[in-house]
Amino acid sequence: MTKQEILSHVDHTQLKAFAKWEDIAKLCEEAIRYKTASVCVPPSYVKKIHDTYGERINIGTVIGFPLGYSVPAAKVAETKEAIKDGANEIDMVVNISDVKNGFYDRVEEEIRTVKQACGSHILKVIIETCYLTEEEKTAMCRAVTNAGADYIKTSTGFGTGGASLEDIRLFKDHIGENVKIKAAGGIRSLEDMTAFLEEGCERIGTSSAIDILGGQE
Repeated sequence: MTKQEILSHVDHTQLKAFAKWEDIAKLCEEAIRYKTASVCVPPSYVKKIHDTYGERINIGTVIGFPLGYSVPAAKVAETKEAIKDGANEIDMVVNISDVKNGFYDRVEEEIRTVKQACGSHILKVIIETCYLTEEEKTAMCRAVTNAGADYIKTSTGFGTGGASLEDIRLFKDHIGENVKIKAAGGIRSLEDMTAFLEEGCERIGTSSAIDILGGQE
């Protein structure tokens, strides 16, 4: 797999609470230069990125991030505002408490509602695998599929653990044919990125890809 093939699957990410505009601008300029799939940034920066870089960059942002327990109406409002500001892709955190309580139908309906707010824009659903049992992960595969989301995503990167190949294999066994996979959290080496892509992930969420691959041919 070539450097450019890998980068074309990367959501170049900067989600630190203390990220300044110069950090975000650096991220965007790297994404343009190295042709990453997108940038993944805080919602508060979406409009400025769009005003600054226009259609040169694919903007993704996060909703209900990182804990997921805001009410569905808040997630819908965040989603609509982000899309109005110029976001093309939404990475939404499910209500993990609802998952742990077994309220799978409620989680599915929330995902469906946010997807309706997204319209034709991409919705990636973060289930935060580090907190879930295998049964709960499987239930989330069904919920994401039934609700019509575009991707299932492993992690926020802010939890107690990140992506694992075992979870990617579980996803592949239980998601519908129209659902893609994004791995995120703890992916910090060329070997990691290659392994997740070869296992079937369509996207990789990481802040490390340019540092790892930028100087390579």
